Amino acid sequence: MEHKREKDVQVYANDDNQQLSEDSHEDTSLTTHPSVPVWRIIASLVLLFANYFVAQYDKFILSYFQDEVLGSLHLSSSSYGLLSGYATGIVYALLALPTAFVADYTSARVWVLTVAAVWWSLCAIFQGLSHNFWQILLARIGMGIGQAPVEALSISLISDLMGQKYVFVGGSVLYVGVYIGEAVSGQIAVAFARTDTPWNTALVAIGIVGIVIALLVRVIVREPKRQISLVVANNLRHQEPASTSNPTAFSSRIATARQDISSTFRYIAHMRSFYLLTLSAGFRQIGGNVFGYYMPSYLSNLYPSEPSLLSRYGIIVGVVGSVAVLTGGLLTSLMWRRTKLLPLYLTGIGGMISSVFVLLMLFSLNLSDGNQPRGVKVLYGTMSIAYLTAELWLGAINSLVALLLPPHTKTFGLAVWSLVQVLIYSSGPEIVGLALRNTESASSAYLEKTRIALAVIIPVGYWVAGVGFLLAIPLVKLDLAGRFVEGRLKWSGRKGAFLAGGCVLACLVIALFIVSIYYKA
Repeated sequence: MEHKREKDVQVYANDDNQQLSEDSHEDTSLTTHPSVPVWRIIASLVLLFANYFVAQYDKFILSYFQDEVLGSLHLSSSSYGLLSGYATGIVYALLALPTAFVADYTSARVWVLTVAAVWWSLCAIFQGLSHNFWQILLARIGMGIGQAPVEALSISLISDLMGQKYVFVGGSVLYVGVYIGEAVSGQIAVAFARTDTPWNTALVAIGIVGIVIALLVRVIVREPKRQISLVVANNLRHQEPASTSNPTAFSSRIATARQDISSTFRYIAHMRSFYLLTLSAGFRQIGGNVFGYYMPSYLSNLYPSEPSLLSRYGIIVGVVGSVAVLTGGLLTSLMWRRTKLLPLYLTGIGGMISSVFVLLMLFSLNLSDGNQPRGVKVLYGTMSIAYLTAELWLGAINSLVALLLPPHTKTFGLAVWSLVQVLIYSSGPEIVGLALRNTESASSAYLEKTRIALAVIIPVGYWVAGVGFLLAIPLVKLDLAGRFVEGRLKWSGRKGAFLAGGCVLACLVIALFIVSIYYKA
């Protein structure tokens, strides 16, 4: 390699034992205090936010224009579930790893992000030009390829742009894009309905905007110096990768790449909290994913006499969601000296409380004895509280994970974190789509089945995640102290559990995907 890179944590083994030991070697390629100018931090955050916002926008279009998409492309509920589930989820998950690794290995995160943004922007345009299921499916698969590394790359860059205390605020600013996207989509949905503008126009427009933003990212954002990890260096060994003095030797590059990958996986496997944090986040995202794809159309069908419902829904999501996620980041930064575990409490307890108000949203009309004006008031109030309690977590928890990972390969580690989550939460729309198969989207049976599915999946996802995050608190404390799992991982223990979990998840993905394709056919 042309420049010297230090490996953050090298786990090494002999015939009898595998251990983590301390080495006094200091990694001079890392920094403890990033020195990026304030104006560049602000400009970078704005562009990363804008890029992430438009990268999420296609799913908002599918959500708010569900009936129009189903009608114009002659799709079934199973087809819609496939488009909003594993059609992009599988590609997203698998492609995130190699692209994230390339970004870390070449120290070219900004370049990789730019190329990815241009690619998914083109695929968004192709989605807007689609005329049938297979065309939009291929376009969404292509978009999944481009979107795969966006989140991991953005969080990785933000975690090196500013000091550790403020990374949580920066990460929260990034995720405001999720809620602003909902707000803008709500206004667009109402405007398009009033002017009879087709849904695909929005996708073509967002693709063009995405290309412009991608070029601005490349021009303005600079690759920052890597920041040290939160993990205390007790019992950790910092070593150089197996690089060679001949940077053109292909075999040495391959050897170094393999060593970097294996080192990152070993680091993650020896962390006490990573597996539980990842599974909990995946279940938390199941609820959020199903909420985002199905709640707008469900509510608009529940309250057909309220033409401005989607507009107000979008405003509540945009305003309350943005305030909540920024509050989560600010609280974590303010409490930084006292505790670094606040994101876990916010996520766990907040989701549990929110699930109660989600149920009140779903049954708001019943609680109002069928009176739509009164039901809408109940809906807006409970929805505001649901978002305020549930959305404190996203920026804070992702920033915490980024700071727990080894600095030089944190993008790859974040991609692993995202991969498992995507495979878990993409099952939500697939399950709902299968539950709604052979049911007319305009029928009362469709509305009732949707309500039951949302009333089960969202609260269960939130509660399973909440329990998982709270149980992870003592494990995160051990990881922060550098007290990772010691010794060789055995197939009869931790290593075997990881393999079994991976096999179960893979079987779930394959089964749901095949069943969805079968019912589509």
